[in-house]
Amino acid sequence: MQAEITLRVDGRSRTFTVDTRTTLLDALRDRLGVTGPKRGCDHGLCGSCTVLLAGRRATTFLTFAVANSSAPIVTAEGLTGDGLPHPLQRSFVDHDGYECGFCTPGQICSAVGMLDELRAGWLSAVTPDVAEPAEPSDAEIRERMSGHPCRCGAYVNIVAAVRDDR
Repeated sequence: MQAEITLRVDGRSRTFTVDTRTTLLDALRDRLGVTGPKRGCDHGLCGSCTVLLAGRRATTFLTFAVANSSAPIVTAEGLTGDGLPHPLQRSFVDHDGYECGFCTPGQICSAVGMLDELRAGWLSAVTPDVAEPAEPSDAEIRERMSGHPCRCGAYVNIVAAVRDDR
């Protein structure tokens, strides 16, 4: 079955027809040419396909494109403002928070979403004081970013980049 959808990606709306079984990842990459979200594990477990969907972290392999018609989608490419990198993108560069770069767009989108969750007071399994959110500790960052394996092992640098969000 086919359906016409409109995807609002990085501030730009595009309307097209897709098979209703098309994942959001496939629509982004194959239909719209958005290459930031990656196909990593084909199970939604590695986080390489992560974007911000209506302001929240989402693995695009685990959701259908038709279910997200008209929802605002922000990819790592869409985080830039006025042609300048997002502070977390800059921090990833400054701290060498990447090796091969394959997981980096998903890591950055997840970090942006994770920091928004932290600022909103959302708790994690390692939040020390539920009454007062503080600057994220390394343990807090690792816990909240735990769904994003980096095959190159840049974890120490990724944690430093997220901690130094400017």
